[in-house]
Formats: sequence, C-alpha cells, structure tokens
Amino acid sequence: MANTAHAHAAAAQGETRRDFLLHSTVAVGAVGTAMMVWPLINSMNPAADTLALASTEFSIAGVAEGSGITVVWRGKPVFVRHRTAAEIEQAKKDDTADLRDPATDAKRAQKPAYLILVGVCTHLGCIPLGMKTGEPRGDFGGFFCPCHGSHYDTSGRIRKGPAPLNLAVPPYQYISDTTVRVG
Repeated sequence: MANTAHAHAAAAQGETRRDFLLHSTVAVGAVGTAMMVWPLINSMNPAADTLALASTEFSIAGVAEGSGITVVWRGKPVFVRHRTAAEIEQAKKDDTADLRDPATDAKRAQKPAYLILVGVCTHLGCIPLGMKTGEPRGDFGGFFCPCHGSHYDTSGRIRKGPAPLNLAVPPYQYISDTTVRVG
C-alpha cells in the first residue's frame, strides 16, 4: 500500500520518469534530424568557384579610344568599349529613334566614354561581333550577331533583327578612375 501511495504522490507533483524519457527522446530525435538535414541544405549553396565569379575587377586604363576589351564575368563575356566622340553623339541621337526596347544612352553608360555590356545576344545567346578591329558592327555601328542577323547600335540597343531586347548592362561600379568592378 505504501508503494501505491508513493506513486500517486509523484504523479500529483508533476513530471514522472516516463515524461522525462519522452522529452529526452524527442530532443535527441530533433537534434539527429537537424544533423541529417543540414548537409542537404548546405549542398544547395553556391560552390566556392561560383562565388568567386560573382564579381570581377578590371582596369580600363589601357583601352584606347575606339577599341575595347572583353572580360569574363559569371562565365559570360562582358564587352567594354571605349567609345569615340562620334559613337557617343550617335548614341545620344538614337535616344529618340523608334526603339524596340527603349532605353536612353545615359541609363546604359555611367560614363559616356565607356560602354559596358554583357556580350550575349538576347535572341538565342550567341556572342555578337564588333569588339575587334575589322569585325562587322551591323547597320548601326555597334554590334552584329551574324547567326540570326541582329543589329545593335553604339549603345547596345537592338535596332534590327530577331533579338527582342537590348544587350544587357551588368551591375557595375567604378572603384577608381581606371578600375571597374562588375557584379
């Protein structure tokens, strides 16, 4: 009879041994589940080599007027063209032209002398010509995609052909007068 009274007294006071075991089992199970799920969630993060490509810096000091360079950002070519005064003037005049994807030259180039664009045609992902000396630049003096005949002007805006959009302007900033960071 004494044991029964003792058991009833423990039950009346609150937590029993069974409750403790239940709470302990749930806690260990939750920690174990978290330890199993964490590697799966962590594997969805970008790889270190991808993060390294998230931004790139380059110098525009050696880019002569009328020429350009191509740098790689996120596995894509980025065209950097040092435009001539005539190219800048033509781009400003074309602001009022009938454009398929309207955008002013001032919104596309932070500094008018340098045009920085992702060098991928917006039609099917080809790489347009026009960065090297002697390459065709299309009917509007900018870039030309020979695969399907897209013509871009001196601001990288689509003017003729099947491409639906202008050449993309990547996120970039001038770190100094001669250093640019893309991304």
